[in-house]
Amino acid sequence: MTNIAPAQIKDLKGLGPKSAAAINAIGITTVAEFMHTDAFVMYAQLKQLHSTASLNFLYAIIGAQENQHWQHIAKTQKTEILMRLDDMGLAPK
Repeated sequence: MTNIAPAQIKDLKGLGPKSAAAINAIGITTVAEFMHTDAFVMYAQLKQLHSTASLNFLYAIIGAQENQHWQHIAKTQKTEILMRLDDMGLAPK
């Protein structure tokens, strides 16, 4: 079985057309750009554009970069993620 990389951001695990459109709106339009951009930088930019961008969106971004389901990321990395968001002044209230 050949492991073929997704051609578009919307095809990455845990993301879809709406997520891809939001990510495209911050200037990230290719899978390569997405994979090489820090998830927390993307999330900060998304929060500037869409103040309602949820923590689940960050989990989904990290999950897509790691080819993991977002719920797995939420379970296994939540503490580290929240600490980094706190350092960035973006922790949920």
